[in-house]
Formats: sequence, C-alpha cells, structure tokens
Amino acid sequence: MTTLRVAAVQFSVTEDVTANLHTCLRMTDRAVARGARVVVLPEFCNHVSWYDDRAHARRMAVTLDGPFVAALAAKAAEHGIHLMANCTLARPDGRTTGTNLLFGPTGDLLASSDKQVLMGSERDHLDPAVEASAVVDTEHGRLGMYSCMDGVINETPRMLAVGGAQVLLNSLNSFALDEASLHVPVRAVENRVWVVAANKVGPLVPQRSIEVVAEKVGVPVDLLHGAGESQIVAPDGTVVAIGPRTGEAVVVADIDVHDADDKQRPDGTDVLAARRPELYAAIIEAPVGRRAPGGAAQMQAAVICPAPGDDVHELLVEALGTGADLVVLPELAGPSADEIASAITAGPHRDALVVTTAAEGGTHAGLVVGADGVRLRQPQLHDSARHSSWATATGEQLLVLATPWGRLAVVVGDDALYPETFRLAALADADVVAVPFTVATASDLEPLLLERAAENRLNLAVASPVGEHGAGGLVPLSADFTLWTEWSRPFSGVISRPEPVRSTGPLTVGTLRPACAVNRFVTRGTDLVDGRPWALAGALAR
Repeated sequence: MTTLRVAAVQFSVTEDVTANLHTCLRMTDRAVARGARVVVLPEFCNHVSWYDDRAHARRMAVTLDGPFVAALAAKAAEHGIHLMANCTLARPDGRTTGTNLLFGPTGDLLASSDKQVLMGSERDHLDPAVEASAVVDTEHGRLGMYSCMDGVINETPRMLAVGGAQVLLNSLNSFALDEASLHVPVRAVENRVWVVAANKVGPLVPQRSIEVVAEKVGVPVDLLHGAGESQIVAPDGTVVAIGPRTGEAVVVADIDVHDADDKQRPDGTDVLAARRPELYAAIIEAPVGRRAPGGAAQMQAAVICPAPGDDVHELLVEALGTGADLVVLPELAGPSADEIASAITAGPHRDALVVTTAAEGGTHAGLVVGADGVRLRQPQLHDSARHSSWATATGEQLLVLATPWGRLAVVVGDDALYPETFRLAALADADVVAVPFTVATASDLEPLLLERAAENRLNLAVASPVGEHGAGGLVPLSADFTLWTEWSRPFSGVISRPEPVRSTGPLTVGTLRPACAVNRFVTRGTDLVDGRPWALAGALAR
C-alpha cells in the first residue's frame, strides 16, 4: 500500500484580502508541517462571502496574474505540494466566478474550475461555470475539484467520479451542520472515492452587516458562522478524520488512493459500471419546472421489515389494519399480487396501495397493487450481481403513478444505489418513493438513502429485511426548508437533512408529507432539482 497524507484546512476569513492571504499561507505551512502533500483550503479564501453588490464582488476578486494567486503558487512550489484554493476570480471576459485553483509542486496552475451551482446571494454577485470540471492526473492520483453547494446535490461530484477521479477535493463556505453529517460523506460512498473537504469557521458575513443578514435569512447570528468539521472520508463512507466545529484546524489522514479503484458492493456489483447512462437523458435536459399538482399535506405509510421467521402475510394484514394509505414490503418478500389484493379488499381501507417486487419472466419487477390488482409494474433499471442468475434489468424508464394523495414512484432493489434513479423520480414530479430493498452495508440507509430524500425533496418509504446493518424506515419531508422564509421552529443549523423514522420492529407506521415535495428551493433562487448543472452534465448520460 502506498499512502498519501492529505489535509483539509479550516480557518476564518474577513474583508481584509491581504490578511486572508497571510492566513492561507500560514495554514498551508501548518499542514505541511504535519506531513501533508495535498492541501485543501476552504471556499472563498480571499474575502468573506458577502458583498454590497456585483461591483464590490468584482473589486475584491483576485486575478490569475495577480499577487494573491502568485503567492499561493509560490507556497505550493516552496513545499513541493499540491494545493487547492478557492477564490472569487475576476475573469477577463467580465465574469466573476467562484473558482477552484489547483497548484502543482512546481507552482504551476494545473487546473481551475468554476462553481457550477450558486447558493442564494452568490447568484447576486457571481457567475456560474460555463464548462464542466476536469479530472487532473497527478503523481498522487486522479484529482477532481468542486465547492460547497456543488456537493449538496449529486451531479458535479458524480461527473468527476464518472470521469475517473479517485480523490475529490471540496472547498466549503457553509454554516449548515448537515454538510458534515450528510452531504460531504455521501459523495464519497456513492462514488466509491476519497473526499477531502475543508470548511470555514468564523462569521460568514461581515460583522458590520451580520445582524441585518441574520434577520433576513432567518438564521441566528451565532449560527451564521462556518460550521467547521472539515473532514476526510474513505470510499466506503467512513469519516477517517474530522475537525472541530469551531476554531482553526488542520485535519490530516494517510490515504491509499487506490482504494478508490474498487467500485464493488459486497455482492460484486460495480456501482459505476452498472450505471445506465442511456436512461438518464432527462437529467441533462433544460428544466421545465414542476408540472404536476401537489399532493396531500399528509398521508400514512407503513413499511414491513421482517426478521427471520416473521410471517410477512400476517404483517401485511396488520399494516393494512392501521389504515395506512401505502404499505411497502421488502423486495421479493411475497405474498403474491393476488394475495395482496385480497388482503386490501378484506381490510378497512380499500383504497390502500401495497408495493412489493416479484420475479417476472427473467426480470425483477416492482409492483404497486391495489384492491383491483396491479396498478403499476416497474422493471428494475440496473443489473445487480446478487440477482444475476435469474434477472436482467429490462426497465427503460422510471414510472410514476398518480394516487389520491400524490405521485408515487417505485425504486426496485439495487436501483436504490444510484443517485440518478431518484433524480429521475424528482424530474417526473414524484412526491413519494417506495423502496423495496435489502440493506447490505452500513451506509445504505444513511447517508445514501437519506441523501436521496434530501437532494431531491422526496418522501421515502424503505422496506428491507432486518440485517446486520439495520432495516428500513420512513423519511418524511419537513415544511421548514427554504432559507429567507419563515420557519415553524427555530433554525437549528440543519437545512435539508430530513429526520428519518427508523424501523425498530417488523412494522413501522408514520406520516409522510407529499405536498412538501413541491418546494425544492433551499434558498431564494437555488432549486435543488431545476438548479442542477444540467447543461454541463453530458458525461452522465453518455
């Protein structure tokens, strides 16, 4: 094993560009003193990320031939390291961008990439990327760069992973506590790559205006600070090193870059090779907005997560007896569609729907069953090694069923491993996604499935047999989501991470909120679904 020591560096930035440069250089020295050969600095390290107007942002931005960039290049050369810094950049064509800069050990600028998804007020002052980010071949491996909001949704890191990146370098400028607990580690495990993520600490808005901004955004002043917790995450989702919530820090870890070459699940499925790009065309098409009406404010859902020896039919009857609108069984759990229809007919709620899967003619199919029989048949979209002896993926699209309480999609078995599947559900205006599944790793439920709900604004009902790594549960959306709007509860630092109801027994019943799926704006102007970098994401559908 050949190890590489990497560092994620966190610190505070002010309106004083010269002082900020000194901080960048000083903290890089600290990282090198601890043996780091690849160093990542936080986002917007040249100036605090708040401006009076676009002209102010332009004045404070650095230039590629200016002293700020030259000093960073010289520092990389001094230590013979790879150094990533993110700055606002005044481009000659008039654009002002949030740009990732990667310097090599001779001080050369090896690559630059602009932020693709702008967050809230950044849209007032900056311009988004016009080109996709490149993967950079280095002596240490293949590196990819992205920043902050680009990692709150899956497309930008996914493009880099599909392009062969082994290590993703992520610069952040975030006060959200769910960055460290969800959005950072999920990009490692869903792509089977290393992630080195450096976040800010200290105020993210100038002290002269922080009180006013806090009131407008709806975030307490003490939470309008960088959330720290810079971290290094392994390809299996393990956080191998993490920094504190507050204060300067250098977070280091020794990594084996080639761990990212293994893309296999425990059953042998290669999660990148099994992708089906020909099905993902909708992801790279221009947004058209949500066209379907919203669903009900609430509906009742039940998931069945049996232990060995449990009678699934009895559990189904019990679940239907609760009056649930939707019941989800694990994949291939039985009973048959006819038995399910009979159970619905005999139950108290004849409009109930039950989701299961079955082996049908050499394919694995998800079934939505009502009292009158099968309402929707969803063939699995991706091949799975554990079913390869009898099933081939034959699905050609993700289907959605309109119900009295909202729009329902079914993600069949290991289709749940692919962020593209749930993105297709969101683009088809699904409100609730039923996931008949088998949990096989510690990361399957969290962060993987939890992020699928968060980044798409989808309610989930996940059913799995009880296993070593848990079972299923319900993931209801909250109406408290969009910054700059009034919330029903005080802001706690968490923006988009849902609060799941995990299964602790064979039957879990709870409330989902289909109507909340309509609102996808994490803040003003930033839509999690329609704001994806669709025009740059052609690699995902090739």
